[in-house]
Order: sequence, then C-alpha cells, then structure tokens
Amino acid sequence: MPKKKQAKRKIKQADKPADGMRIEFVSVAELLPYATNARTHDSVQIEQIKNSILEFGFTNPVLIDANNELVAGHGRVMAAKELGHDLVPCIRLGHLSELQVRAYRLADNKIALNSGWDDALLKAEIEALQKLDVDLQIAGFGADEIAKLIEGIKAPDENVNITPTHEVIA
Repeated sequence: MPKKKQAKRKIKQADKPADGMRIEFVSVAELLPYATNARTHDSVQIEQIKNSILEFGFTNPVLIDANNELVAGHGRVMAAKELGHDLVPCIRLGHLSELQVRAYRLADNKIALNSGWDDALLKAEIEALQKLDVDLQIAGFGADEIAKLIEGIKAPDENVNITPTHEVIA
C-alpha cells in the first residue's frame, strides 16, 4: 500500500504541544477580529449560528492568540454579540508561533470544507430526526436542501452492501 504524501513543513512544528489547554471566558468586547480574515459570514449563517447557540449552548470555543485576536470563531463571536452575550468560551493558542497562527486560520476552515457526506447515512439520520419532530434548520439544513436530499437519493444498488457504522434511531 503506497504511503500518503505528507505536506512539506515550511513552518517549524510547535516546540511544545497544547499542554494545559483550557477554556477561559473572555469578554466579547476584548476580542479582536483578525483584520484580514478571508472567511466570510453572511446574515443567514450568523442566524444559523445564533439558533445553534440557543438550542445547544456555546459548545465550540473560540480560538484566540495571546493578544485576544481571533484565530477561529469570527462567526460565533458575531452571533454571540447579536445575542447579547458578554463572555464567550475561548481557547488560547499560546503554543503556536505568529506564522503558525496565520496558517492555522486557513487550515481550520479549509480542512473542514474538504470533508463530504455519506448521502445514504445522512438521509437516514435526517429522516430519523424528522420522525422525532426535530427542526433540522437548527443543524444548518434549509427546507429546500432537506427536500432535495430526501427525494434525490436513489436506492443503493442491491448488490452493494451499505452497513452503517452506527445505529439509526427511528
């Protein structure tokens, strides 16, 4: 089996790992947006984030550098401000160099975008949650998107064995 190609390291690996990583609560007024943040957040997505925070709580801490500048979580901070939150949970990335922080800002967003969906498992999960009267818009799915997903997935070829890795509760 061929080895996977690893990225060249142009940035020195962190000298010390994120030992002692802890969540601290920081005032939203003290958080500084990264001036050249390439990631955008429209009002629809901010509304989705707000709804997620209201439904599930603030479950994904914001990442900040030593100076309270945002590394990841600009949309979450925007949503928190609109919700009137004074404090947000943060993880301070003090173990990263300034260069690593800049690269990580891109990596945090882009690597997440590189994933996909197992359409059959996604459809099964959505159908199960619908039967339990869960509003899937809190998960970021629009009504049109859900309808297309439910209607658009064809039954798998009967010769293909699809075995879910988890139990779907219906």
